Amino acid sequence: MTGETTVCTAVRIHGRGAQRKALRALLDGLPSRGGRLLLTGEPGLGRTTLLQWAARSFHAGPVLHLGTGPDPGAGPTAEQLLAALRTAADAAPALVCVDDAHLWDAPARTALARAAEHLSAVGRVGLLLSAASDRAVAPEFAHLPVVRLDPLAPSRAAALLDDMTDGAAAPAVREQLLAEADGNPALLAALVRRLSPAELRGHRPLPGPLADAAALAEAAGGAPAVPSGHARDLLLTVAAAVRASDGPDADAALVRDALLRLRPASRPGARSQPLPEQLAPAGDRLRFHSPLVRRTVYATASPDARRAVHRALAEALGNGGHRLPELLHRSWSLSGPAPAPGQGDDLARAAADSTVTATYRLRATAYTRAAELTADAARRAERYTAAAEQALLGGCPHQARPLLAAAREGAVPAAVRGRAELVRGLVELRDGPVGDAHQSLLLAASLLAADAPADAASAALAAADAAWAAGDLSACLATLGPTAPPRATAAIPAHGAHAPGAGEQRGPRGTPGPHGRPHTRPAVRPAASHPAHPSHTSASVASAVRDHRIGMRALLEGRFDRAGAPLGQVVRRGLTEDRPEVLLRSAAAALLLGDVDAARGAGARALAAARQLGSDRLEPQALEYLAYAELRAGRHPQARAHAEEGLRTALRAGQRNTAAHHRAVLALAASIEEEPDVVARHVAAALATARRHGLAQALTLAQWAAARADLGRGRPFDAADRLGLLVLPGPGRGHFAVWRLAVPCFVEAAVLAGRHEDAREVLVDFAGWAAFGADPQAAAQLARCHALLAPPERTDDLYRRALAQHDEAGGDFERARTALLYGKWLRRRRRPREARGRLGAALAGFEGCGAGVWAAQARDELRALGAAPQPGGDGAPTRLGRLTPQQLRIARHVAEGATNREVALTLAVSTRTVDYHLRKVFAALGVRSRLELARVIGQAEQDQEARRAAAHQEKTGAQP
Repeated sequence: MTGETTVCTAVRIHGRGAQRKALRALLDGLPSRGGRLLLTGEPGLGRTTLLQWAARSFHAGPVLHLGTGPDPGAGPTAEQLLAALRTAADAAPALVCVDDAHLWDAPARTALARAAEHLSAVGRVGLLLSAASDRAVAPEFAHLPVVRLDPLAPSRAAALLDDMTDGAAAPAVREQLLAEADGNPALLAALVRRLSPAELRGHRPLPGPLADAAALAEAAGGAPAVPSGHARDLLLTVAAAVRASDGPDADAALVRDALLRLRPASRPGARSQPLPEQLAPAGDRLRFHSPLVRRTVYATASPDARRAVHRALAEALGNGGHRLPELLHRSWSLSGPAPAPGQGDDLARAAADSTVTATYRLRATAYTRAAELTADAARRAERYTAAAEQALLGGCPHQARPLLAAAREGAVPAAVRGRAELVRGLVELRDGPVGDAHQSLLLAASLLAADAPADAASAALAAADAAWAAGDLSACLATLGPTAPPRATAAIPAHGAHAPGAGEQRGPRGTPGPHGRPHTRPAVRPAASHPAHPSHTSASVASAVRDHRIGMRALLEGRFDRAGAPLGQVVRRGLTEDRPEVLLRSAAAALLLGDVDAARGAGARALAAARQLGSDRLEPQALEYLAYAELRAGRHPQARAHAEEGLRTALRAGQRNTAAHHRAVLALAASIEEEPDVVARHVAAALATARRHGLAQALTLAQWAAARADLGRGRPFDAADRLGLLVLPGPGRGHFAVWRLAVPCFVEAAVLAGRHEDAREVLVDFAGWAAFGADPQAAAQLARCHALLAPPERTDDLYRRALAQHDEAGGDFERARTALLYGKWLRRRRRPREARGRLGAALAGFEGCGAGVWAAQARDELRALGAAPQPGGDGAPTRLGRLTPQQLRIARHVAEGATNREVALTLAVSTRTVDYHLRKVFAALGVRSRLELARVIGQAEQDQEARRAAAHQEKTGAQP
């Protein structure tokens, strides 16, 4: 027996949905035609596993596996391969699999590529190749269609780890394994195998480094072979330089300088030697094709070789003003385990120096190394805490957690413990159970109260944010403290004044809506180089925290007269500030007050500021506020665009809770379109995280989206059942600040389902919410709800009042919903001329905002009147209706002459995303060129304008 943990072998494939879809398309087409695909990815990502999956999934004929590469000169010719393929396909379709095709010699690769080119002549043969991307793609395969494997997303990697270990890993161990594996399944398996059961369960310390040379080499298939000593030194120098770089590559000039210092004798002819195949030039930079191979090169080098390379890099940087990288390389060139006197202090001072240009991640690396070189336990803990702060600011919460664990070793001052708990709470707030975050942040507030009262206030406000996300009104009120608090410099106690009893579900009338969730993300303070010199939150940030807390407390208590002034102050600060934290608070306060234009402005400026600072932590949160503001304004396509980008950035930054909120927004946006599968997918993903981490707000939003999709598709009974659980009093009622927004949907569904008394019951609270004025649509929605329940003699007046209020508030979708209900009522009252006008206006409104599923209802009503849909009903507008809002935006930009790169820059997405959506646009519209697309878009715009003009004329003619 060994001390290793047994890794479960029957592990299902996690993720890879897009790749399997591409492989399935190849397999499904083989009975009628040939095909070829190149499956590529860095070592360890599962190319062989997917190849085997494709082979097992193919049942229409034989599967042939060609070996890992014939002997040089003994490989088949292209003609021999083609003849073999023809023979294989004579009786039935065939699939030919070639794993690790990059290992074939050049003549064999050429023959294989030529055979692939002629597969169409052979017919019914599929050729599936795999090749590692740790080197440039062989030119013989460059023309093949490519399916790329990327590292697993954090959630997929976590699920894979649970499969491997049967969920036995302790939470802290789990986080470190996932961080070290960085989405690589083979490396994750190697790391798990390295641990004993006691280490896996957290009963014994983990070995260090966790990803050692043996584990990395196992995942990478061994250390890379190099043709010369110069190539070996070059690879190691690039790998070492990246460790102190702000990105995944290294300065080529720096590498050359270091190499000349490392081997002066190699100066003649060094420039003429070709780059090793593991490296790729990128302008004046050098990078590895594979991050795993880069790590393996560094880990498998001898300690003396690594120290020599770092020494050469430090000398090369000595006169260039690159203080922080120079100090890092010098520290790594040291020998022996004993800390070097003064070396850690120099690193910490440079990391804390605001005049030094460096990213958050590089500063985190510097603080970590400074801690490793520090003998004093208290100062070492302070530096690990500072490293965790910088890692959090850089959007790397997975790196912050092990740093915080290292900071716990030994006795440390209360102020340092408070800073550590503040970082821990912020990490959990975005990527963990929010109940745990609440407790950590309360502890941070109490620990920081004496030495850093402003930071304590920020921690307390963050604790309120955690309670808000959890839907715990009592805890939120208690954390916010009394309505008339002491000055900002006074410490905030861990428990505030008396709040409503525990377990209370009904919030006060007028509680802010979900998109006015309080912004309580305290600025993680710049860590000082020494704990005796704390850097407190600035006065303006402290004032914003104080005003936000006062206003939030007043709102939650229903004391609206006391909420407006402090929240207004927070909004106004956003007009002059350029710090993302203050701008985000301004956006949140504007949403609470119902000023969506101010919220959008502050959110956009916060996004720009976060991007300028390179803060991956704040970018997804800025996009979250922008998405919420667009939803509040009824602009669903814009909300979807922000949420799509926000979801990508949140997942990239390891913020699963923020990602859940973005998925809820995406579900709400998709619920008005003809995309029930999209709604279901986002709802399921949002609920999975919301239930696991206690996110009552995201859970309520996602359930509302599912119910609204039911209502739009004409399933009022299902919608009423779902929404009833959210809005009716009882233990299952939704988040205290969210459920009111779902009331109009519930009233509509309940009336259609015959549950009139339930509908009347919830309108009392909703009337108070509408009177508050924080939701611009609420007054019109209230009138519409009353119209649904009113006797016939009052219905006309209520619908007209609702439409007039919609005109004041804006929002095409909600106005179109009112017009649709009014038109339905008029048709059933046998008033066809008026009904036609209202239904035509509803149809135009729904099509204008991409609400395809609701537009279908309006068309059905018009047909029931004997009136065909208005001009273009079966023409260009309907064709455009097949596109998602994102596809429509891209199509319009392309029709105006923009290139794919220009569209990507305009929409803040990748060029690959534009390429993907544009292919979908061409397929949906049946066009083959950009010129043809421009004609379709232009004709559609003209027809839509004519339709709106006709609808307006008919509507105004129908006015009494």
